[in-house]
Amino acid sequence: MAMRRRFRGNTRGPQIRVNHRIRVPEVLVVGSDGSNLGVLTTQEALRRAREENLDLVEINPKGQPPVCKILDFGKFKYDESKKKRETKRKQTVVEVKEIKLRPKTDEHDLDFKLRASRKFLESGNKVKVVCRFRGREITHPERAREQLNHIVEQTEDLAIVELRPTMEGRAMALVLAPKQSILQKVQQERTRREQEREQERQQLREADAQEKAERRRKQEEAARSKGLISVEELLEGEDKDKDGVVDDHDDDDDHDDDDDHDDGDDDDDGEDDDGEDDDDHDDDDGDDGDDGDDDDDDDGKEPPAT
Repeated sequence: MAMRRRFRGNTRGPQIRVNHRIRVPEVLVVGSDGSNLGVLTTQEALRRAREENLDLVEINPKGQPPVCKILDFGKFKYDESKKKRETKRKQTVVEVKEIKLRPKTDEHDLDFKLRASRKFLESGNKVKVVCRFRGREITHPERAREQLNHIVEQTEDLAIVELRPTMEGRAMALVLAPKQSILQKVQQERTRREQEREQERQQLREADAQEKAERRRKQEEAARSKGLISVEELLEGEDKDKDGVVDDHDDDDDHDDDDDHDDGDDDDDGEDDDGEDDDDHDDDDGDDGDDGDDDDDDDGKEPPAT
């Protein structure tokens, strides 16, 4: 047997038609500045909305023709949700607190439940007092009525009787509602607490802003100090480089002077060596010349006669 799917009603609320979801041929258009643009075709209204980079939103679909406005749909949804939250926050939610009794409830227990009822009423809530009967207790409803009347007398400064003691099956019920003055006092107290919370949130936001500003200032000072240190180090490094270059140049000059001196000495030594060599050659030549003359003299002499 096939399982039948349970029909679920439409849980979604009415949807707002925007831009191409607007199917009607003509609409009454309100401009983005609030001016009335009159009845236009839907295509013309969409074209004007696109020219302003906005959306065409259907505000009143029940109008003849429907009323549309040119606006930013995202901002529109945000404003609507903000209004709902504000309304929900301001509205007073009244809860119904229930107090249960028995015809045989002792006086001490009754006083305890009475104090609880007063506490609920001072908080701005309604109180429903129910006295249930068991067995043959229902034959004596006057006992329950006396208890409920006693509660009404003890809370008359705070509450009004919204529902007189009446029978509901095998129970007798009484409904008390807080007076208007109590509701106003509760609303004032709630508003005061909300203002205090808002002030605390504002102080926290200011403290966070100051902390962020202080942190940003310290970061900027740290970055600035690092920048100055780096510049100073860079300048010191340049000075060191310059000193090193100058020292290198001085060393090179000293080396050049030493080389020049060495070259001069070598030249002088070379010249001396050359002069000595020349003198030696001259002496050798002179000696050779003298030997030649001696040979000539020996050749010119006549040999002795035999």
